[in-house]
Amino acid sequence: MADKIYPDTFLEKRLHNYNKWIEKKQITYSSKIIPLAKSIAAKQWVLPSSQVLEILNQMESIAVQNCECRTHYKRCDNPLEVCLLFNSVAKALVKKGKARSIDIEEASKIIKKANEYGLVHLSLYMPDHQIFALCSCCSCCCHDLQIVRKYNRNDLMAGSDYIALTDKNTCINCGECIDLCVFDARLFVENKLEFDTSKCLGCGVCVTRCPVQAIAMENK
Repeated sequence: MADKIYPDTFLEKRLHNYNKWIEKKQITYSSKIIPLAKSIAAKQWVLPSSQVLEILNQMESIAVQNCECRTHYKRCDNPLEVCLLFNSVAKALVKKGKARSIDIEEASKIIKKANEYGLVHLSLYMPDHQIFALCSCCSCCCHDLQIVRKYNRNDLMAGSDYIALTDKNTCINCGECIDLCVFDARLFVENKLEFDTSKCLGCGVCVTRCPVQAIAMENK
């Protein structure tokens, strides 16, 4: 007998808002993946680390608060104070005492710490298409990642400009990347790693953890 599926009002409230904004054509997607800086080799194109710094440099105000999702679900021991807020949202939450103001230097350190934990970076958007937050997310708690996985709403999340490709001659089929992949793009088929490129959103977590460096990020 299948387990009873209980409603999750935390997720359903956000999904309701996303659907409403999409119906009104106020947003195209709710979030966009920003790959881990360490997963990209130096190339001529703009690097993800530069993308993050570019976002930070464009903001008048930056604040940080505890991750709302991890605070709510309490399913892991990943760092809490990693959610970066910008401009009017940052100012409003600082005024309410729910966040604290920080400078770009501290924001960069927070991103670096999140990288070390293998968290997925998501830039979040308001209905006016402005980025209001940059979160470092885990699949067990993040509301956007859960919505994508549980409700099959891939349309709500835009992938990065990269894809993680595997060199089959180097791969030792250890399965490390399978456990790490948030988007189920990797699986074992007859004891060999198979990679579904259509599911990869280019977060880069698998690249940083591959023991033989068989995975590399390539620009789409």
